[in-house]
Amino acid sequence: MGPHGTATDQGAALRPVRTLLVDDQVPLRRALGTVLSADPGIEVVGDVGDGRAAIEAVRSQGIDVVLMDIRMPGLDGVGATREVTRLSPSTRVLILTTFDADELVAAAVRAGASGYLTKDTRPSALRQAVRDVAAGTSALAPGVAATVIGLLREAPAPAPEREAAADPLHGLTPREVDVFTLIAAGRSNAEICAELFLSENTVKTHVRAVLMKLGLRDRVHVVIHAYEHGLIRRPPA
Repeated sequence: MGPHGTATDQGAALRPVRTLLVDDQVPLRRALGTVLSADPGIEVVGDVGDGRAAIEAVRSQGIDVVLMDIRMPGLDGVGATREVTRLSPSTRVLILTTFDADELVAAAVRAGASGYLTKDTRPSALRQAVRDVAAGTSALAPGVAATVIGLLREAPAPAPEREAAADPLHGLTPREVDVFTLIAAGRSNAEICAELFLSENTVKTHVRAVLMKLGLRDRVHVVIHAYEHGLIRRPPA
């Protein structure tokens, strides 16, 4: 599977989403496993209790999605996410947290996480989020864009020299720039279709091209790219 591949690419589209559960609480791992296994499109291939074990599991198995606790003894979810996404760029990480706004969540998103969920997320929403990130879309999209910007609110503003260093949208066609701008604003594919008068397949093609050309993992990281290069304004406090 290539750097931008997903669980739905080519032959993988016919198999369940291979999912790894990472949490230091055994009862929670068992409960999550029960919830996810109720979906025939999701296969829980393992559950481990810390970040280092998660890295080893990803290294030795083909994992599509890691459901990662953010607070664990030893290597926490941020450090584990950074290493998992480095080792396996096609693996998507969903962060689990007891808080819906936490500085560690912002750090995990910067480290490569594709979204986050609170531990009280409804079972149906949890299963949908796993399927969404495996398919290459954002967990909790389109609202995730506003959430990510909010988490970055306390981060330092982009350095002027970085903003001017190079064209942050280099290589994109004018239509791809339009799609990038709408993704960064939190628009869903359906909303982009309506605003640009394009078919769903055309929009999906443009989204894939934007991610590939800019070397971004997913829609969440489009928002981060736009924010860090001054393409969207810092949200008000």
